[in-house]
Amino acid sequence: MTINFILEAGMMICFGASWPIALWKLLKTKQCGGVSLRFYTLIFIGYLLGLARFIGAWNWVGWFYILNISMVTVAMLLVIKYRLRDRRE
Repeated sequence: MTINFILEAGMMICFGASWPIALWKLLKTKQCGGVSLRFYTLIFIGYLLGLARFIGAWNWVGWFYILNISMVTVAMLLVIKYRLRDRRE
């Protein structure tokens, strides 16, 4: 285990700490005003690119990428769901 892996894991933990808060807010309010689907898409792509570096050289830090990608995906799906609902009403 190198310092690079520890630093990257720390970065992913810090970034990932905000996603449960964002998800809780979306679920609680059921409103997505001010939320940009483009922003979430860029974050999603960034995480995928970060995860791609582990192809052929997997280590434990990759799990943080998968966790963050999962939370961003749920947030994106909630935004889409609530926007579709708002359009129907």
